[in-house]
Amino acid sequence: MANTLFPIFLKLDQLNTLVVGGGNVALEKVSAILRNAPNAHITVIAPFIRGDTLAYIEKFPLVNYEIREFVAQDLKGRDLVICATDNVQLHRKIKTLATEQHVLCNVADTPDLCDFYLGSIVQKGDLKIAISTNGKSPTLAKRIRAFLEDVIPMDIQESMDGLEAYRKSLKGDFELKIKALNELTKGLTFKK
Repeated sequence: MANTLFPIFLKLDQLNTLVVGGGNVALEKVSAILRNAPNAHITVIAPFIRGDTLAYIEKFPLVNYEIREFVAQDLKGRDLVICATDNVQLHRKIKTLATEQHVLCNVADTPDLCDFYLGSIVQKGDLKIAISTNGKSPTLAKRIRAFLEDVIPMDIQESMDGLEAYRKSLKGDFELKIKALNELTKGLTFKK
């Protein structure tokens, strides 16, 4: 079966994200978000939050945390929820509540309970590429990410800035601009 996921890039500084859990998996999820969106609005809720997780999130003023159990009211006003505990029953409960309230849900290591997955990310300047294996192999996604990081040149930002300036200088309708940009970039290749 083909991967039917639709990739989107979210403006997490305009959304409200809840992470339930305070251990290693929560740290992995929160740090993945904040590496890509340091101004993301995140609340972490867990009865216990590891010291390294606290030390990390306290560096980000828009990240709040509460050391307590999850309650259904915690989903009010949220756009996304990420479940990162080792409590399967809690994850199922949160997924049910999230679905009822139209809150998108990700449950760590449980693809069938996820509305979305966190992909492996390649970023060089303004270029950002998200990689999905449809939840089947995060390890393969990481390998592909490493390959792309290696082959995409460090000076890609200069190329993007030049293309943006050229695009802005073009006159004519959309179709003419596309033709000009296609002509300019047709020989663009990356070599390892």
